[in-house]
Amino acid sequence: MHFNIDNNYFRYLSMDKVLREQIKDIMQHEVVPATGCTEPGAVALCVAKAVETLGCEPEHITLRLSKNVFKNAMGVGIPGTGMIGLPIAVAMAVTHGDSKRGLEVLTMPENQVDDAKRWLANHADSIDISVKETSDKLYIECSAVCGKSSVVAVIAKKHTNFIFLKKDDQVLLDHKLGLFQEQDNDDDPKEDNKQRLELTAHMVYDYATTAPLDELDWLRETVEYNNAASECGLEGMGLHTGQILMEQARGDMVHTVVARTVAASDARMDGCTKPVYSNSGSGNQGICCTLPVYYYGTLRGNSDEQIMRALTMSHLMSIYIKRGIGRLSALCGIVNATMGVSAGLTYLEGGNFEQVGYALKNMINTIAGMVCDGAKPSCALKMSVGLYSAFVCSELAVHSRVVDCTDGLSESDLDCSIHNLGRLGKDGMNQTDDMILDIMTHKRN
Repeated sequence: MHFNIDNNYFRYLSMDKVLREQIKDIMQHEVVPATGCTEPGAVALCVAKAVETLGCEPEHITLRLSKNVFKNAMGVGIPGTGMIGLPIAVAMAVTHGDSKRGLEVLTMPENQVDDAKRWLANHADSIDISVKETSDKLYIECSAVCGKSSVVAVIAKKHTNFIFLKKDDQVLLDHKLGLFQEQDNDDDPKEDNKQRLELTAHMVYDYATTAPLDELDWLRETVEYNNAASECGLEGMGLHTGQILMEQARGDMVHTVVARTVAASDARMDGCTKPVYSNSGSGNQGICCTLPVYYYGTLRGNSDEQIMRALTMSHLMSIYIKRGIGRLSALCGIVNATMGVSAGLTYLEGGNFEQVGYALKNMINTIAGMVCDGAKPSCALKMSVGLYSAFVCSELAVHSRVVDCTDGLSESDLDCSIHNLGRLGKDGMNQTDDMILDIMTHKRN
């Protein structure tokens, strides 16, 4: 197939350099390393900050979490521990936490993990974890007490975004006023205006296909990190989804790509100690946006430049779609991540902007209803479903087949279709979120 470069040179000249820098800044802000599931990591980060500010080992720790954070931290493996859930993550933060490490706060050598396990065995009763009724879907409040001294630390909107810190009667940080806006890209009063840029699908496509290659070179590290997690998963971790699918692939390209990708999710959800590159605060989304595009482009013989541009399109399109849905939602993050993948795959197949739009519309009308029922090993299964859909939707798109604008959430305008998906995820599924948490916390087994 002839590869359509759409007069990239001329479109490159038309994209303002400042705009390109803004878009690159957004990507580098959202695509970052993380160890383990990002919700336990964010909770551990909040605890670490509280303990550091307290200046002594806490006698009691109280955590108040939004429903979405609570459900995403219940059943996921904590790196290097062989244990699941928040208590061990809290113990690691208390004994050896370092808030300067951000979402890699849970990366620790074995001897430090052993210290945390011993601490937890003696202090399990001093940890109090519950849901806080709040309209903010990402909210973490940690109160730590030692003698007559106490500290309150709060993270909101984004996994590393501290908005409040107080020790005894002294307020050390207070960004709460005016913080709680609906738009995820407007969550910090001091955040640079670059982060407030309103993206469009065409803006994403133009940046991915025209930006100078040296601006995209940093994405190579996402492949290196996430591929290392895949190698661990293929040895047999979590549900062994990737390992079993790989055994059955028998050289089939799509099956191989899916198997190798979901193996990284197997590893991550089972507590693999290797960091991965996340996207929009989710390691699984980062894995999903990276590996299938890289593996598929490599297997089908695309050039290095084509693969790098497809990776950019996958990550940035997912970021754009996720902004409309919200940082945490009852809508599974695999939805926006595999939509990004479908865009990248279509580009690798030589598709133009119109055909990339076809792939995205096909995806919206395929997997829009996938719910998030917490982070756990079966996330690898959801990733496989989304990826197989991405391949099907992309294949239809390169043959210029697209769902009708009268179908479901789709409209004739691509950005309107994406906006409709965002409305579903951000506003339409709030009751679904409540029901999922109620079911998860009232199981009879």
